[in-house]
Amino acid sequence: MIVTYFIKGLNASIVPLIPKLTNASCCCDCMRLLFTCSELGLGHVSRIMPLGKLLQQDGCEAFFASGGKAYELLTRDFRHVYKCTPIAWYENASGIVVPASLINIMFPLPVFNTENRRFEIKQPSALEVIHRSYDLRAKLHDVAPDVVIADGDITALRIAAKRKTPSVYITNVLRPTYGLMRFLNLGESLTEQYVKQSAKIIIPDNPPPYTISDYNIGNLHNSRLEDKIEYVGAFMDTTHIQGSDKHVFAPISGPIGTRSKLLNIILPVLQRTNTKAIISLGVPGKKTSVKIGNCEIHSWLSVAERQEAMKNTKYVIFSGGHITCFETIKYAKPSICIPTQPEQDANASKMQDLGCLIKAKNQKELTSAIQKMEQNLFFYKKNMLNLNKFSSKLNGLDKTIEIIKKLF
Repeated sequence: MIVTYFIKGLNASIVPLIPKLTNASCCCDCMRLLFTCSELGLGHVSRIMPLGKLLQQDGCEAFFASGGKAYELLTRDFRHVYKCTPIAWYENASGIVVPASLINIMFPLPVFNTENRRFEIKQPSALEVIHRSYDLRAKLHDVAPDVVIADGDITALRIAAKRKTPSVYITNVLRPTYGLMRFLNLGESLTEQYVKQSAKIIIPDNPPPYTISDYNIGNLHNSRLEDKIEYVGAFMDTTHIQGSDKHVFAPISGPIGTRSKLLNIILPVLQRTNTKAIISLGVPGKKTSVKIGNCEIHSWLSVAERQEAMKNTKYVIFSGGHITCFETIKYAKPSICIPTQPEQDANASKMQDLGCLIKAKNQKELTSAIQKMEQNLFFYKKNMLNLNKFSSKLNGLDKTIEIIKKLF
């Protein structure tokens, strides 16, 4: 009932925090740039938006192409935005279903749309790729960009290579080693042939050994990618902000089924603790709040409210998204992670290896993780402060613009 009360009928997409713009300077006046991004999560669009704004301020002509929720977000801030066919995993009420997604590469499958409350047919992802290719080919012809900047969009790299247009690839996933079947290595090999044709591969993360997406980048030895990779740091300001330990903060994100799953794990456990807890469902729209025991549940929090909740939390309970990982680093807050997909599991595993996080997957493990966190809070805080000290020396936006200047 709680989940239905907050989520039913609302937009189920969370808008990640847009990083603070910096004062980078660039000498790429009159350069025409085409930005494209994947729609598999909104982390991709949240990176190209501040980058595009900065390059526009430096005199570049910026054009954008994407689909789905990413397209909607881009149209709010930019004039030249083109809609193209989105490529999506197969998702149901429980989130991404990997076996079904593999079948859906070639075959259509029925799926229940949790937002529209009706069954639909999910078209094969191979067909989505074909349609997207035609869309992007037309956009490249119309825009005639000097450079294509693609965030997680392999299709754009392929079209750019065929048109002999220089490209820069932004990604935090190259050769994932967590939760994926070995036979998918063939797919990685096919996509890497286009990645290799990029002028540079930008990793918006710390350099080793503090790379949060380390297990998603994977082993690149002898891959012909190493020489092109630049670890630039996060695309957000990670300067440490000191806070207090007033509560526990649980920002929930993902499709509606994933949200329900996470809330049904987190809420019963937090209700049994004596600590005040703030839970955000991350659903944009009219704000609705309710208090259940020691838990405050909000349908969404503004950027300022979210920052305040993060600043004053003892520790964070979240699903392991790359951007939220760096939010916890900014405020030097240890965390408990309940991953809902392989990429998140890989991020969480790396942060756990760094002594900054504890993984859990159900109510029993979450209860145990909270007890362990409470008993060893000083240890985890110390490690987070060390990670923040390293991360805050880097400015991913400035470094990326510097790289683009040198290349073109």
